[in-house]
Amino acid sequence: MAIGKDTALRLMLVADLVNEAEAMVSRLRNAGTAVRPLRPESLDELLAMLAQQPVDMVLADYASALLPFEQVAKAVAGGGRDVPLLAVLDGINDDILEQVQALGAHAVALRDRPQQFLKAVHAEWQALESRRSQRRLEAQMRETQRRCDMLIDSSREPIAYIHEGMHIRANQAYLEMFGYDAFEDIEGMSLLDLVAPQDMPEFKALLKRLSKGEEAPPRYELTARDAEGQDFPAVMEFSPAQYQGEACLQVIFRHQASEVDPELARQVEELKQRDPATGLLNRPTFLGLLDAAVAEAAASGAAHGLLLVEPDHYMQLLDVIGLDAADDLMAALGQRLTEAAPEALVARFGEHQLAVLARNSDYHATSALAERLRAGIADAVLAVGNNSLNATASFGGVQIGEKIASTSQVLAKATHHLAAAVGVGGNRVELYDPSALDRAEQERIAAWVERIRGALAGDGFQLGFQPVVSLQGENEEAYEMFLRLLGSDGVPVETDTFLPIAEEHGLLGAIDRWAVARAISVIGERLRAGKRTSLLLSVSQEAVLDPAMPGFIHEQLAQAGVPGELLMLAVPETKVFVNLNGAQAFAKALSASGVHLALERFGAGLNSLQILQHVNPALLKIDPQFMEDLARNGASQAKLREIALKAREHGIRTIAPQVQDAASMTLLFSTGISYVQGDFLAPVGREMNYDFSA
Repeated sequence: MAIGKDTALRLMLVADLVNEAEAMVSRLRNAGTAVRPLRPESLDELLAMLAQQPVDMVLADYASALLPFEQVAKAVAGGGRDVPLLAVLDGINDDILEQVQALGAHAVALRDRPQQFLKAVHAEWQALESRRSQRRLEAQMRETQRRCDMLIDSSREPIAYIHEGMHIRANQAYLEMFGYDAFEDIEGMSLLDLVAPQDMPEFKALLKRLSKGEEAPPRYELTARDAEGQDFPAVMEFSPAQYQGEACLQVIFRHQASEVDPELARQVEELKQRDPATGLLNRPTFLGLLDAAVAEAAASGAAHGLLLVEPDHYMQLLDVIGLDAADDLMAALGQRLTEAAPEALVARFGEHQLAVLARNSDYHATSALAERLRAGIADAVLAVGNNSLNATASFGGVQIGEKIASTSQVLAKATHHLAAAVGVGGNRVELYDPSALDRAEQERIAAWVERIRGALAGDGFQLGFQPVVSLQGENEEAYEMFLRLLGSDGVPVETDTFLPIAEEHGLLGAIDRWAVARAISVIGERLRAGKRTSLLLSVSQEAVLDPAMPGFIHEQLAQAGVPGELLMLAVPETKVFVNLNGAQAFAKALSASGVHLALERFGAGLNSLQILQHVNPALLKIDPQFMEDLARNGASQAKLREIALKAREHGIRTIAPQVQDAASMTLLFSTGISYVQGDFLAPVGREMNYDFSA
């Protein structure tokens, strides 16, 4: 998992005072780091949290009296998990540094030096994610090796792996060719022992050249000798490989009867490399060529380009042409790519995915090629069976070079960028260039900024509504309104994709105003239709801190003739906690218009209920994490009861989101939660047609 802006750091804090822990959490959140904090108050509680909950890091006050640092260090080390421990210090000297390191601290974070504190936390978090990524890659490599072993064993081709001239692996077909019963019979045997004496000198010279890194010939003919001492004509193919981490040679032996037509043999070999349905290179052949290109980039710094291609709206196209013409569609696309780029290698890489390898192509050449191919498909009329189609395609590409000289990384990046191209509407090229990452990222962000501004200027946002249902028998009609950005194909994109970019470019305030104005307009339309509907809408921290926002809301309400009590604005608890004065002023200004304030994602902080001493919201929307497997999670049930009880004491209503099942509904009713919402009741939809009287 890569660390992104929305990735939460699951942080355990060991500090004697709640305020000290909250200060550390606030420092991280103000620096843009999402935090899910835990604070044990006893050693037993610390051990239970480490055993039962996912923890990314432990920040422990070295001077803590409640939980001595030595006990914390032993607990973390004894947990058997990779959890970095940081010692929080007021100051440092050589003796203290030696002591904390001896106890097992990974680093120190200085309380009174904010930049060093943040740098230490982020550095250890990045190091942790790097270790986790390495473990995932090692597991993937083991799984890949296992699959390769299975493929080798099931292959009809006689295949062996040779290290320093000795057999280290061979499949059954290879053993049968030479008359051996089991691999143990040839394990450690020299490859020379399978060559007839008359060909041995020349074959020795070939092996010597290969050991020096010279390129292997595509075919090598010789006379082989089996276990019974019988000679037979054979042809060999060599390719560099790895087996269990060791560099070696993959060798394929084939019988080569003297009467076989060489041209016919060549044609048979070529057919084996082709996809029978499209005539394009097949996936195994293409992967071999890609491996060679990646290895060349790593060894010599050569530049090559990989493109993955998918037709846009594939299922809709199948509805038109029929499922039986799916291969014809891919063949037509492949033909178009081959005609437009005769110098490139084109393959069928998946059921509805093609691949293009452009050798000796730098970023600019690969980018130009991708755009030429994209435009060529968009402008073409494809003959598919009895149909003539005008289709588009999405391209996800990678510039292969020294900085990304790994086949698995190349394919992962290409797949990710293909998904990105599809996600913003298709008929688009997304090309990853590791040597020009900043430029590519800037171009991607610029495209999103342009799309957001276009949505604000017109009707590019889509509204969704989800009913908010009372558990206390009230029949009032209430919905939460959600905002999504439409892609070029009309498919809505989730807010997590574009809101961080909007925040970076100062567009959150404009989005808030657009959404508030639209919400008030919707309420007005409902009133004129004889329906009194309340709307809950999430707004950003920018709205809370904008002194002109309450006036804007009052003006919109007056123009639409909408009473303010039908609108409720929700702000994340964490944003209110770090802007208490601004939140208090915002809530007071809203109340003048009758508009209510809600706190959402409530309960995720170290001491969320403390905030109610400073802000008096009308509604608390519980953090969704408490709804995960609620029926079996006693800790979450207890937390909800505590929140519901305290809310009732303050005259505040509560709402539980993302309700998953009937058992959760029963539990929520028993805890005294006021409202529920979630797909179990009704998913987010374009229409407001829920029957609140049921």
